[in-house]
Amino acid sequence: MWGRADRAVKLLGRNIPSVLRMTEGVDPKISRRLCIKPQQDLQTKSRSASGVPGYRPTPWERRFLLWAGHYKKPEDIPDTVSLEAVRAAQSTLRVRFSYVMIALTIVGCITMVISGKQAAKRQETLININLEKKAKLREEGASAKP
Repeated sequence: MWGRADRAVKLLGRNIPSVLRMTEGVDPKISRRLCIKPQQDLQTKSRSASGVPGYRPTPWERRFLLWAGHYKKPEDIPDTVSLEAVRAAQSTLRVRFSYVMIALTIVGCITMVISGKQAAKRQETLININLEKKAKLREEGASAKP
């Protein structure tokens, strides 16, 4: 299959866009130069100006480090911390927040069940409420016509 494509490329050599011309002679399955990010960019982002590995946390990230329990006091947090510590604190807080949301959802469900049972004891069902509204509308409509 690739043999036919090579012939077409050779015949149409001038009309091929420059991006495709760069990959001539290279197996298209292997050529991924445009898709891969260089490793150097990733390493330079986690280093401070002095060359020492570290990350300068923002004020919110400092709070996250405190709330996650990585440090006891704001004064204990150094100027540069590892990016892994910040990410670990964020994931810890994300898990705690999800637990709080789960607990609030359960409390809300229980509250709605209790209020529904109390309304059922008072005969306040949706059917009764709708029938009462329709009766009021009919009375208002009947009194407005004459």
